[in-house]
Amino acid sequence: MALREHFEVTMRNFVLGIVITVLSALIVGAGAALLGFMPTQANATPPQLEKQIASAALDASMERRAQRLNNPVPPTDENLIAGLKIYTMNCANCHGDLDGKPAQWGPHFYPPAPNLITDPLDDPEWHVFYAVRTGVRYTGMPAWEKTLSENDIWKVTAFLTRIEKLPPAVKDYWTKTIGAAPPASSAEEGKEHKEHEHH
Repeated sequence: MALREHFEVTMRNFVLGIVITVLSALIVGAGAALLGFMPTQANATPPQLEKQIASAALDASMERRAQRLNNPVPPTDENLIAGLKIYTMNCANCHGDLDGKPAQWGPHFYPPAPNLITDPLDDPEWHVFYAVRTGVRYTGMPAWEKTLSENDIWKVTAFLTRIEKLPPAVKDYWTKTIGAAPPASSAEEGKEHKEHEHH
């Protein structure tokens, strides 16, 4: 009986020690922030560890909160071109112009906004839709649900998740309108490279 009581006391003290350590860390962190020791400038490069933790936390949060919705908007040429236009009007200044040039504002955020044209997304549609609709805290990415209709969010989602595999008519529209070709998929680049070597 004495052994069991000793074990229970030891476990209780162990758990209490963990709770006190976590609370102390939170208090120290809050104190450091309130006393101005935490940097707040956006003109700095985030450390690699911070980027990895933030990215993992964002993915985990979306996995937990986002519904696995199917896109109700079919990826027709018309809808993909509409998504391209929505992107150009609302997203390009932060996430990259369709001509492949760097975004006007995106590189100056902390963390920098990803360039979705030169580095297209590989996330599922439900993931992209959730990020566009609800925004992302502490990044400058706004929630678009009160600015764009749900259909428009799905159209830009369809466009963003197909940038490297757009149908010919949409690629043609992109090239004629922007004066630059859309990014090729790695498979297409490999094919072009082989054809060039062959000639």
